[in-house]
Amino acid sequence: MEQKRLGRQTVALARPPVLTGWAGVAGKKEGEGPLAAQFHYVSQDDSFGEKSWEKAESAMQRMALSAALDQAGRTASELDYALAGDLLNQCISSSFALRGQEVPFYGLYGACSTMAESLSLAALLLDGGFGARAAAVTSSHFCSAERQYRTPLEYGSQRTPTAQWTVTGAGAVVLETEGAGPRVTHVTTGKIVDKGVKDPANMGAAMAPAAYDTIRAHLAETGRKPSFYDLIVTGDLGELGREIVLDFFHRDGVELKNLSDCGLLVYDLERQDVHCGGSGCGCSAVALTSLFLPGLKQGRWKHILFCGTGALLSPTSTQQGESIPGICHAVALEGPA
Repeated sequence: MEQKRLGRQTVALARPPVLTGWAGVAGKKEGEGPLAAQFHYVSQDDSFGEKSWEKAESAMQRMALSAALDQAGRTASELDYALAGDLLNQCISSSFALRGQEVPFYGLYGACSTMAESLSLAALLLDGGFGARAAAVTSSHFCSAERQYRTPLEYGSQRTPTAQWTVTGAGAVVLETEGAGPRVTHVTTGKIVDKGVKDPANMGAAMAPAAYDTIRAHLAETGRKPSFYDLIVTGDLGELGREIVLDFFHRDGVELKNLSDCGLLVYDLERQDVHCGGSGCGCSAVALTSLFLPGLKQGRWKHILFCGTGALLSPTSTQQGESIPGICHAVALEGPA
């Protein structure tokens, strides 16, 4: 059997899948941030023409997938798999978005790590020879997430300084075994890491240990130094979480100078009131599809380590006083040869 495993968590793909199409769809607040000009579509109405926030989130996924397929020159009927996820109970945004598409479907939940999780699993399926084309789709919506995890918007509760703002956005990526474009070369699957943080308004601190654990495992198992990557980007640790990761590596004698975070890229922290930055499944999804993949294609970067981070809590676990488990999945992306 072909040996692809490099260690406990990392595999090197023998036939790296190519990313042939991608698109990011965003809401009004996101369209006022630094990435505004790079989104495929920005809505001035966060309802996206729908009657509920949940339906609006499904609409975003459909728009993102349709645009990604158009860029790839494919139709939904040509997909062997669609892997999608969101933050809502039972992943309703994803399952409702994909119904009627007639595509073999996997619904995923990795909290805010779901873009990296769906990308990882899609790449593994194609590298394994189980299909020729797959789509990875992820979304979040500020209003639907607030209603589920915190309080309805009408309540008007105060946000703590460590809180982050759930991105209203969706991203979709089409992967193929053949074609031209950036490639997925390695996948490092994260382990659940829980350091006892219980504050649901401080998810950056809850997720940071998992990000540190996965990045460290990836570097050790691939034998690569941090400088191999033009950019190491975490999903949505925000300002505080990123500082924690930098401190962890500093204690190891490693200065992670190329570490960035999607939660700090979607919004302007000085001008937009988002406290510690962005969060949500859509945060890393829109950053990946609107900034990183176009940058790889254009030659701005050659190697990116994309590390989706997630806080695996629920309203019930928070009410019961549980701590917040964290997860981080890393995907090594390489620009076209």
